[in-house]
Amino acid sequence: MGARQEKYKVLLVDDEPIILRSLKVAIPWEELGLTIAGEARNGEAALRLIEEHSPHIVISDIRMPVIDGIALMKEVLPRSAKLLFIFISGYGEFEYARDALRLGAFDYLLKPIDHDELTEMLTRARLKLDRQKENEQLMHSVQMLSILARERMFTEFTLGNPRPLQHLKWLENSELEREYFMAVVRLDDYAALTAKWSAEEKHLWLFAIRNILEEWSLENGALSIFPFYNGEWVLLFPGSLSTVKKELGERLVADIKRYSKLHCSVGISRSTQGIDQLSTVYPLAAKALYQRFYSGQAGVFIEEETPEESVREVQYPKELELSLIESIRTLNMERMLVLFDEMASFIESQSLPKELAQRIIIELVVVLYRQFEQLNMQAEWSLEGLLGKLQGLGTLSSVINVLKEDFRSWMQEGSKQVTREDGRSVVDKAKRYIEENYHKDLSIEEVAEVADLSISHFCTLFKQVSGYTFLEFVTYYRMEKAKYILLNSSVKVYQVAPLVGYQDPRYFTQVFKKATGKTPTEFREQYTQQANEGYK
Repeated sequence: MGARQEKYKVLLVDDEPIILRSLKVAIPWEELGLTIAGEARNGEAALRLIEEHSPHIVISDIRMPVIDGIALMKEVLPRSAKLLFIFISGYGEFEYARDALRLGAFDYLLKPIDHDELTEMLTRARLKLDRQKENEQLMHSVQMLSILARERMFTEFTLGNPRPLQHLKWLENSELEREYFMAVVRLDDYAALTAKWSAEEKHLWLFAIRNILEEWSLENGALSIFPFYNGEWVLLFPGSLSTVKKELGERLVADIKRYSKLHCSVGISRSTQGIDQLSTVYPLAAKALYQRFYSGQAGVFIEEETPEESVREVQYPKELELSLIESIRTLNMERMLVLFDEMASFIESQSLPKELAQRIIIELVVVLYRQFEQLNMQAEWSLEGLLGKLQGLGTLSSVINVLKEDFRSWMQEGSKQVTREDGRSVVDKAKRYIEENYHKDLSIEEVAEVADLSISHFCTLFKQVSGYTFLEFVTYYRMEKAKYILLNSSVKVYQVAPLVGYQDPRYFTQVFKKATGKTPTEFREQYTQQANEGYK
């Protein structure tokens, strides 16, 4: 190993314990510079472990109940683009494995597992991870940071949180210590798009736009690109390109439309220096972008330069924003209205000029609207309509009154869909769907789409409300149906499996025995014996 860096983390995913045990003992993990971060028996558990441990490599069976390997990869890769997936597949699943490679898997191997072949594969994966890391360290540049570290750093600075990664001392000499400017790219009519997209389509579209932007950035001299909100990305450009801001923006809009057929608008800030200024230029670029809401026209909007003395810096009321978000998340209307009054008091106490007050209010409105989006509560409401309405008002009190009125009606309308009890109704709806379709090849993607939630959000909500994980409930319901069939019919044991959603009778027997302590045959024989004894 020599002077190698810390070990890379590996997650093992397979529903057969014997395979998990053999992988743990047969692969020279220590020698490869790898460590097993966790094990999962199904894709649902793997999803939680990935979020918890952030592994570098996932070795997974390609076919599993509820969330299969490809569905797991498609859920995770948009957020963890450098995660390497190695799939294990049967000979009859070759086409499936080829699809996995096409969708971004690192490699696959066939059962029975050749441990030497897997070791060689892991050596190549380790080499790829090392190469990525070495490149980032050698270049000492912002755009070569790992995707996760770069996004976390830029997001924290853009939100105004100081020095989030103090240990990266070399950032003091990064490109952002020289002059740069920011462009904020936002998909037009994003709420309308997400209303018609399924959860899977949303992930795929955002992933596709991200890829387009990354390639575009490399070709057009951008320093970096990172997502900031859903449907919104931030690009940073060197100051040397400041004379062609308009052309850059127009080219970007045209290329997004050309490659994705989607429309976007771009807001571009003034030039600045220093990574600490990200939180200053973001609202300036966003403010330029909001002109799109007023004009009703998509396109490129550049912040108008103003004399320095007329620009007064003010601390954004972050705590107030977080409290408002919490009031929306908990559907606490009374608290929300009080907080809007506190917002008015804050602006008055600072004696802010209209331009700065408007900037803070616009930022706040967009953030809160996005909270409604996250809860799937925005329905047919129009962010553009509200911002346009605010633009025409002349006094702070009238602005606050419109905000209170619109957000009150939004919450009342949204509460019909997402009340505190609505989490239970969403889960009940999912349960009914499971009960009607338990005998089919049921996937969590399918049921999450019925619930109109992302897979990760649905997993969390289902567990919170029902007390079961999704897989636990599906298994429980299938086992109850299997017991009923065994006790009330003469259907042969091997024929029960497909009746309750299992195509493999052997796997069905394993699951049944784990749930009841008996094989299906033993379970039926015991009941028959007890029934016979009862007649004596």
